[in-house]
Amino acid sequence: MFNTPLPTVNELPSTRRLVRSTVIALLTAIGLLITVVMPAEYAVDPTGVGRALGLTQMGEMKITLAQEALADAAPQPAQETAAPAAQIAVVTPTAQPASPPAAQPAPALKTDEMTVTLKPGEGTEIKLEMLKNTTVSYEWAASGGPVNHDTHGEPYNGEKGYFHSYSKAKQVKGDKGEFTALFDGTHGWFWRNRTNNDVTISLKTTGDYLSVKR
Repeated sequence: MFNTPLPTVNELPSTRRLVRSTVIALLTAIGLLITVVMPAEYAVDPTGVGRALGLTQMGEMKITLAQEALADAAPQPAQETAAPAAQIAVVTPTAQPASPPAAQPAPALKTDEMTVTLKPGEGTEIKLEMLKNTTVSYEWAASGGPVNHDTHGEPYNGEKGYFHSYSKAKQVKGDKGEFTALFDGTHGWFWRNRTNNDVTISLKTTGDYLSVKR
């Protein structure tokens, strides 16, 4: 048997050295706890070292897996028994006699009175915007002398120079009547003063037209 010689007092570590070693070991353990254990196990990374080393992601994955395992182990709520479908009564509506259509109100007629003065040799016209198959009645009179007139219409977007004449005359002091628009467009009167005096024309219109254009 070999006897191991006991260390001498000088060879044993001093109390100061033991305390220092203990403190170093304790600090090392705390450092590992903060930088390795806590990020890897609990996804707690106060220093940021764990995320840099990929340990925080590992801890997050562990927590997620644990939560999913708990959710799978939890008892599922009992499914409610579906209530029986309600019986729907089918009611056949009784046919009601059809009501006669309400009478449509007649379109409101417009009435306008206008005057225009022509100097010698001057001509002018007054037009009404009308839709096809609408009707207007009119009456005009010239004071101061006779005039030449042409009652005519021009379609919207018609060919240049095209017009339809409803009536015309020379050297007359008035005219009255009515006409029905043959197309959508402007319909009205043209007068020219061929006398040496000023002539004033007074026009009155009543009918189903949209507006007056002078």
